[in-house]
Amino acid sequence: MPTKRSPHRGSMQFWPRKRARRQYPRVRHWPQSNEAKPLGFTGYKVGMAQALFTDNRKNALTKGEDIIWPVTIIECPPLKVASLVLYKKTSGVLRAVSQILAEKLDKDLKKKIPLPKKKKSKEIKDDDFDDIRLLVFTQPKLTKIGKKKPELFELGVGGKKQDKLKFAKEKLGKELYLKDVLEEGFLLDIRGITKGKGIQGPVKRFGVAIRSHKSEKTKRGPGSLGGWGNNRSWTVAHAGQTGYHQRIEYNKWLLKIGDDPSKINRKEGFRRFGIIKNQYVLIKGSVLGPSKRLLMMTLAVRPNPKISKEVPAINKVY
Repeated sequence: MPTKRSPHRGSMQFWPRKRARRQYPRVRHWPQSNEAKPLGFTGYKVGMAQALFTDNRKNALTKGEDIIWPVTIIECPPLKVASLVLYKKTSGVLRAVSQILAEKLDKDLKKKIPLPKKKKSKEIKDDDFDDIRLLVFTQPKLTKIGKKKPELFELGVGGKKQDKLKFAKEKLGKELYLKDVLEEGFLLDIRGITKGKGIQGPVKRFGVAIRSHKSEKTKRGPGSLGGWGNNRSWTVAHAGQTGYHQRIEYNKWLLKIGDDPSKINRKEGFRRFGIIKNQYVLIKGSVLGPSKRLLMMTLAVRPNPKISKEVPAINKVY
């Protein structure tokens, strides 16, 4: 028989494999859009369910038949705009230069940051900024997840420079709703922090093959640790932190935006989450992270043209 060989499957793109700094994701690059609107929205992962619908895909073998797909439910309470952050390009890099706070800020925001006592009003000129973003915070008190401390992060805004400024001024201190940002049929890139698994060995962490029972010293370890000289390789699979990393899942299909949670709520509530009280979305397939984890949904950077924009009508979710 041929020699069984299984090198480690861990990508060297993600290195070092450390725990994430915070429990909600950071966006380093926002997609482009011609409309003056936020380029992303957040929600708390509820869990998974099954959706029954009639297949409307043109080239599918099951066209016209009732089929079942696994879906992920994400509850999306409205976000609130705390301030506008102005960015200026210096030496080819965007840097935050000033911030304009809303007149009234929620008391819950004190749990996250110290609130300023005096707020200075300032007129914004075209030369003052090259880009503008919204500093928003979540409202977990509107959900049943048992949390009060909000998450605070920035949202990119699409459109031209003047349209961005006009939109940002209108939304300062107000709420942003899911339907103002996303539509059914969109392809989304979903960012989040994966489920933490603690310190794991190289078999679970990198997928190296389990060795024969006659092997020396260990079965669940790599066959060679590399040369003992100065060329000791850092790419050899070792035990270490597994999970609780920031990751992106590309081209997730947004099947439905629901306004009435009573249509999908269960009497006993969803496991490890409870009852949904706000708008929600149904995403085809699974999504990273455990329940109650905050996920960031943005427009797809590289959408798959083969995925249809026509969403099938969902008959039942159970």
